[in-house]
Amino acid sequence: MFERRIRKSILAGTWYPGDRKVLRDTIEGFMRNVSCRDISGTIVSLISPHAGYMYSGQVAAYAYQVVRNRHYDAVIVVAPSHRAAFRGISFYDGEAYETPLGLVTVDTLLTDRIREKSRCEVSPSDCHDREHAIEIQLPFLQISLEGLQIVPILMGQQDRSTCEALVHAIVQASTGKQVLLVASSDLSHYHPYGEAVRMDSAILKYVERGDSEGLLQAVQQGEAEACGAGPMTVALMVACHLGARETVVLKYLNSGDVTGDKSGVVGYAAAACFTGKEQ
Repeated sequence: MFERRIRKSILAGTWYPGDRKVLRDTIEGFMRNVSCRDISGTIVSLISPHAGYMYSGQVAAYAYQVVRNRHYDAVIVVAPSHRAAFRGISFYDGEAYETPLGLVTVDTLLTDRIREKSRCEVSPSDCHDREHAIEIQLPFLQISLEGLQIVPILMGQQDRSTCEALVHAIVQASTGKQVLLVASSDLSHYHPYGEAVRMDSAILKYVERGDSEGLLQAVQQGEAEACGAGPMTVALMVACHLGARETVVLKYLNSGDVTGDKSGVVGYAAAACFTGKEQ
């Protein structure tokens, strides 16, 4: 009998609750704490952090609350690779990811279309086996969107040419589909609180302007930090190609705001790119 290839959870019980009910209740609690915001028009892309839920879950909730109960044909999750070094990008070629909330189906047809149109090097799928930056987004997506299908993509390289090639492939392959792109990224890492806020404020100014080139240059020149600068750049560029004209930073915190230890913190932000005006 044919055995489905399913990417099992590596985070349940550590980075987020392993019990189905506790996990759902935890996310719903984060969602209830989100200040009410109404974004009109189509939300094309999100930026969301990827730390453990006790640190960044409340920030992530700000991103997912604004798309809750909307409809998308597929969600493309683009994340940096933390565990494996490789060239280009990597698609997951299995059928689903698994979390305590159930299976998240991979849109294999859209995955194949993006792969076929990609002009950058494609690396093996096993890069996904130990990577946390995609999985950490999935329970929030499962709570927020019905009929969820995903395209999981890891970036081994985050240079401008790789970003542009991936954007081209996503835009071309998504014609006729309503897609949401989620960029998984944290911001500065392990600087004192004040320095972290300064660095993170710099990168968030580029996000709010939709300035993908400025964002990538700021990171490359050390003005700011983001482990997912490439995915963030892709999110801004795809949003522009798909008609988004507004970007809003929904929430910013760092780990010092959560734990009280401000000696060396990690920054987290949620943002959305959309076609209409914020209410």
